[in-house]
Amino acid sequence: MTTNHVEASDLTVALADLAVAAPPGLAGRVLAEVGLADHYARIDSPIGPLFVAWNGRGVSSVVSAAGGASTFEADHRARTGRPATATTSLPPRLARAIARRLGGDRRARVPLDLRGHTDFEQDVWRAALQIPRGEVRPYGWVAAEIGRPKAVRAVGTALGHNPVPLIVPCHRVVRTDGMLGQYSLGGAENKRRILAAEGADPDALEGAARRGERLSGSRTTRIFCWPSCRHARRVLPQYQVRFRSFRDAEAAGYRPCRVCRPVSVAA
Repeated sequence: MTTNHVEASDLTVALADLAVAAPPGLAGRVLAEVGLADHYARIDSPIGPLFVAWNGRGVSSVVSAAGGASTFEADHRARTGRPATATTSLPPRLARAIARRLGGDRRARVPLDLRGHTDFEQDVWRAALQIPRGEVRPYGWVAAEIGRPKAVRAVGTALGHNPVPLIVPCHRVVRTDGMLGQYSLGGAENKRRILAAEGADPDALEGAARRGERLSGSRTTRIFCWPSCRHARRVLPQYQVRFRSFRDAEAAGYRPCRVCRPVSVAA
């Protein structure tokens, strides 16, 4: 046996002695960090416990925890093609960012993993992110915001497919006629509960819708808004005027609010 062969064999043995088992869960953490798998944890919300899934790219799923972990894991894999592994809690920084976002801070940065969804859907969800806490906008407003004013029905469909409700506040988008409508995260009653928790008045919103009051104006400023706009809510009752349409408001000599940006929406 040559000297070189002996040295190579000795090196192989020495390297083998250095081998150690990988820490438990390392493979899953690496896969999640590169976005090939997800972690998930349970959090509390105004509508009960939720499962939040995330990976190195961002939050990928928010669903009710009512169905249990096994159902969530199966549904998540079917939707994303990735496994999801339970953890005890969200990473602290992500948990703080989500808490701030749910508390109404639209500046809180919550990274999102929206792979597999269309550009149109993501445009719709970004528009929904602009709606302040405690306020609502109709589907037509979202369609106008993304430059697709005739795509009202498609906007509703995209909101129904939102994989990260509450973080992307699709509960703040209502039907064109002003009624609250349905909600993908547990139905209409959950939508009412979330809006009420944010400071909105669901009964008042739907009452105005039933009366055909789509817009609210101020006799002092001659500006009209969506009824839930923070500026509209500051107007004293004696100075309020209601309009059935954008056209009626403009015909009366009022101009649209630059903050809530009301648009002409056919009921």
